[in-house]
Amino acid sequence: MLRGYQQDASDAAVEWVRRSIEPCLIEAVTAAGKSHVIADFAARIHAMTGKRILCLAPSAELVTQDREKFLATGNPASMFSASAGAKCLRHPVVFGSPLTVKNRISRFQDGYAAVVLDEAHGITPTVRSIIEAMRVGNPNLRVVGLTATPYRLGDGYIFREWPEGKVNGDDTARDPYFAKCVYRITGPDLIEQGFLTPPVIGETGAEHYDTSGLALNSRGQFDADAVDRAYHGHGRKTAAIVADVVARSRDRMGVMLFAATVRHAEEVLASLPPDMSAMITGETPAADRKSIIARFKDRRIKYLVNVAVLTTGFDAPHVDVIAILRKTESVGLLQQIIGRGLRLHPEKKDCLILDFAGNVETHCPDGDLFAPAVKAGKGGGDSNGMKCICPDCGAENIFTAKPDTLEFKTDEAGYCLDLTGAQVMTEWGPMPAHFGRRCWGQVPVGGGRLERCGYRWTSKPCPECEAPNDIAARYCAECKAEIVDPNEKLKADFKAMKRDPHQIQTDEVVSVRFVNGVSQRGHETVRAEWITPYRHLTTWHIPKATFAKGVRDWDKFNAATQGGTTPPRSITYRKNTDGFFTIFGYNAEPDHEPESPALPGVRQPVISRQMSHGKR
Repeated sequence: MLRGYQQDASDAAVEWVRRSIEPCLIEAVTAAGKSHVIADFAARIHAMTGKRILCLAPSAELVTQDREKFLATGNPASMFSASAGAKCLRHPVVFGSPLTVKNRISRFQDGYAAVVLDEAHGITPTVRSIIEAMRVGNPNLRVVGLTATPYRLGDGYIFREWPEGKVNGDDTARDPYFAKCVYRITGPDLIEQGFLTPPVIGETGAEHYDTSGLALNSRGQFDADAVDRAYHGHGRKTAAIVADVVARSRDRMGVMLFAATVRHAEEVLASLPPDMSAMITGETPAADRKSIIARFKDRRIKYLVNVAVLTTGFDAPHVDVIAILRKTESVGLLQQIIGRGLRLHPEKKDCLILDFAGNVETHCPDGDLFAPAVKAGKGGGDSNGMKCICPDCGAENIFTAKPDTLEFKTDEAGYCLDLTGAQVMTEWGPMPAHFGRRCWGQVPVGGGRLERCGYRWTSKPCPECEAPNDIAARYCAECKAEIVDPNEKLKADFKAMKRDPHQIQTDEVVSVRFVNGVSQRGHETVRAEWITPYRHLTTWHIPKATFAKGVRDWDKFNAATQGGTTPPRSITYRKNTDGFFTIFGYNAEPDHEPESPALPGVRQPVISRQMSHGKR
């Protein structure tokens, strides 16, 4: 028997897939019972269509858990997960692991009505490739995702439209996969209904880690060396923080401590009561991990230290203290960590959150753990939103404006206008003033069904059928032909060249070490140990060479390095069949990887002439 909100969530998803082929999402806070919603939805869609359903989860534990909940409905289900020890497709509903399914994708390309994604915030390239492959034979395949944290680091929300109709702009949702969040099960609602343990932010002692040196890089991640410096080697501070955790959890049942690195976790464990504590990392053998988790759940140990392995899908209801001893890059990770302590337990009245790294202040500035500040990375431009009315369906879209077009006047559709009020034209058509691609409006297609509007501000044509496709598409949506972008081909050629040392190429010199010596024949030598962005190589040079090639080699080397004292800006080289490197010259323009393909209205990238090195 489903709870009321679980039934409502399943109903909302069923109603959506009846009307639209666009992916939809259910947001369900940790401990809301997503597995029950998955089971109900899968059973109903199979009954409605007579077709098979594929349910994907990122770990063997979640695959097994979701299948068990489905079996509890009285219906059979198969499991297709190598890590869970089963590869069966006997029943119409299949629970599987993405990698196992991808490796046998030919067995999933016929007869499936829908794909259900647990922990849908992890919509990885593997999951996307599975869905694309399944859609080749079934363009009407439905996709439904469920997650407690519907946002990704750098990308913001993973859905465009909220249940009430509000639309995310590019400042909060950059290129989201799901068209709409059709239902939300929030933490405050479940706390009020008595289905969730309330979190309490606890006061911490004076000791905190100094995370001021941690800055996000271009990938939205902390530098590994900076992380190690921030947390490792502060024995006294770690001991004081751990002592604070122990003191504040004296009357508590289960404590989970989240460390930054393995070395940091080892320091934390060393300060905990040894007979009541254990540690799990990615390096912990499977058998040991299983044993530790079992002892923790049985309350034979009280303190469990972990590093990035127990943030999702881990169910230990007695946990009533969460000690966060690391800075988290993403608000999603913070939510998942806190979620480990929100499940109900008869002896638990709340869950104490001890934050020693300022995560709550960073990600939840209002102090509400269930209302985090979610922003998307700026991507290609400023984060100012531009309203654009679709010329086809009239839907209002909000896209990120291009900084180099802000001086233009624009029409209501978001196209640049010249001084006469006419649209600025390029070889691709009118020039948009924003980074938007396709309209997010939903249009009726008959029978009460909805589909996403097909209007595109930016597109690339299929070379086979000339149908418009998304600029990032690899296969045509109409004829399924492969769409090969010339720039991507150049990038692939460039990477192949750099992987092959036997091609002549020019690299920037990162560093070089010159070592004076004497050869076996008694000649004075200079050994040069080069480091480039792509490889390490060593060359030998003879200052007083008497043979012509040696003289020419030394003259070039001497002129470029001032006798082996100054590094040149670049080297042009090739590895010979005998395994030695030959230097052809110095200080030429290094090879550059081609830039990303240009969007309409943006200048085409200039490809370095050095790309021809591989064909000299």
